[in-house]
Amino acid sequence: MAVVVTNPTRMELKKLKKKLVTASRGHKLLKDKRDELMRQFMIMVQENMDLRKKVEEAISLSNTNFLVAKAGMDEQSLHTALMAPKQEVSLELSTENVMSVNIPKFGFKTKSANQDDIYSYGYAFTSGDLDLAVQSLDHVLPDLLKLAEIEKSCQMIASEIESTRRRVNALEHVIIPQTQEKIKYISMKLDENERSTQVRLMKVKDMMLEEAHHYEGYESIH
Repeated sequence: MAVVVTNPTRMELKKLKKKLVTASRGHKLLKDKRDELMRQFMIMVQENMDLRKKVEEAISLSNTNFLVAKAGMDEQSLHTALMAPKQEVSLELSTENVMSVNIPKFGFKTKSANQDDIYSYGYAFTSGDLDLAVQSLDHVLPDLLKLAEIEKSCQMIASEIESTRRRVNALEHVIIPQTQEKIKYISMKLDENERSTQVRLMKVKDMMLEEAHHYEGYESIH
């Protein structure tokens, strides 16, 4: 690994050591975040599978009831019965923070809490199978919204897991090793400079002692 240090000084060494501590701490926090996101993701995936199966079964039952109702009624009467819905539904959206991911939360309100308001037709000219079909669709609505909520949450958490994984890898395989190499390089340079300085000082000391010795010898002769 190529190490480029523009200024191998003690100040730079101190700065790099501080950077290494911060990077190591961030690496640990991001790994913990990634692991927790994975745990949450697996829980949601299992819940999504169970709920999807339940919703598909309910919709299939409703479709069957509609087919039976259609077989027992003429097409014009069926269209007239379903032409003007009596109930109104308003969707409510909020968010919940899960490990810095704002996942959606869906809710709904109906104009009327009366269960009979889901039927927009009279009972005299319609079949009971149509009632069952409308009722089954009404019952599946909360699960359908929950399924949409969980599937969107899974997509968002999966995206965050990938982003966190890339950041963990960048710290683990690039930033931390490079910083460690730079610290090692500067430490070696500083040690080398210190040894060179000590050698020069020792040589200067020897030269000074030698000069002093010659001077004393010269003085003793004269």
